[in-house]
Amino acid sequence: MKPSRVLFFASFALVCGSGSLLSPVIATEPPSHSVTLGSKYIIEHKGMQTTGPMAQLAKDGTLHLIWGGEQQKDRGVFYLHVKPKQEHFPDPVKISPASTPAATLHEPPALALGKKNDVYITWTTPHPNAMGKLFTSLLLLSRSLDGGQTFLPPVRVNDDEAITGHSFDHVTVSPNGSVHITWLDNREGKKDPATYTSMSHDQGLTLSPNLKLDEPTCVCCRTFATTAPDGTVYVAWRKIFPGSIRETVVARSIDDGQSFSPSVIVGHDQWAYEGCPHRPATMGVDQHGRLYVAWYTEGPDDSPGVYFSYSDDQGATFTPRRQLNLSKGTFPDHPQLAVNQHGQLLVAWEEQSPVRREVVLSTSLDRGQTFSSPQKLNTKKSKSPAVALNDEGQAVMTWLEQIAFPAWSTVVQPLTLPASSTAPGTPQ
Repeated sequence: MKPSRVLFFASFALVCGSGSLLSPVIATEPPSHSVTLGSKYIIEHKGMQTTGPMAQLAKDGTLHLIWGGEQQKDRGVFYLHVKPKQEHFPDPVKISPASTPAATLHEPPALALGKKNDVYITWTTPHPNAMGKLFTSLLLLSRSLDGGQTFLPPVRVNDDEAITGHSFDHVTVSPNGSVHITWLDNREGKKDPATYTSMSHDQGLTLSPNLKLDEPTCVCCRTFATTAPDGTVYVAWRKIFPGSIRETVVARSIDDGQSFSPSVIVGHDQWAYEGCPHRPATMGVDQHGRLYVAWYTEGPDDSPGVYFSYSDDQGATFTPRRQLNLSKGTFPDHPQLAVNQHGQLLVAWEEQSPVRREVVLSTSLDRGQTFSSPQKLNTKKSKSPAVALNDEGQAVMTWLEQIAFPAWSTVVQPLTLPASSTAPGTPQ
């Protein structure tokens, strides 16, 4: 039996208080709670080098998919959308103009959907005045107001003139339609960047002055933003504490992004690391306001793990962290989380061993109380999973897979979740 398929069932027998380093393995659900898998679709990139994908599912089931790609030094942002029951995927469209190519393939562009058939994509482009200076970029926002049929010219997000990095961005849309963008910013010239944010009330036509949230931040752990039904905006990043301790933290805004609370530590991992692990946190909120967070850390004993926690008080406090990865002998990595309003959760991550690289999926139908055993979905060597989920129980998992060596293809796996074991109106 391969190490990545060895499963261990555990209950919450370990008791730990908030901030404890004890991390119980999360309880698992009965097999009847597994998802239904649809037919896979393979996107062949025909010699193009690509980032991992990012995906979103609209309420009607329309899939929106993006990635960064490079071919013959032509680097750009690619997008496609697939209507429900559409038999064939359309050809991807390059939405980045020639004057603003993608700066790097280190991370995919960011993607968010509004409720008025609007689509938002952010990416970084090389700074035009870099003059050979490394790691310099501008942050751009492109938007579509017709469901992805056409995109307007990108606008610049960062409002400073510093020839430096503005990257590791994320974008989300609030229920009132406001667009919120977060990123890492080196404009102050310090060793480590700060976390910044900006927002728009007019579908990205204009942006608010940039707001610095906190410093210092890990230089390459991507920021993440999400919003709650009541309009609360949450931003997560990996903050550096004295002693090179790297902690996932969350700040919230209750005034639509005009100001934010001080950041709060999520897992109290006590991970001392001299460098940036390049592994961001991921979040989501359900209709009752529960904020869910999944992240990677190694902790004081340098033991890699994918962890999960939630907050019922707008991010003021978090439940003790719980470990999601169960396999022994593999290296778990790069978790991605999706949540719908009913509190159904998908968490995907990589499981690596000396000879294999898998992508696995775990689901929760009871607002994070229990999770299914991790399920492998790939066939060949795979990496960079992403997940998307809508309120109708429709879901998609997508990743890169080396189907025909040495090329990497994007795999899209539709999923259907069973009815939630938690009544929508009954918080747990």
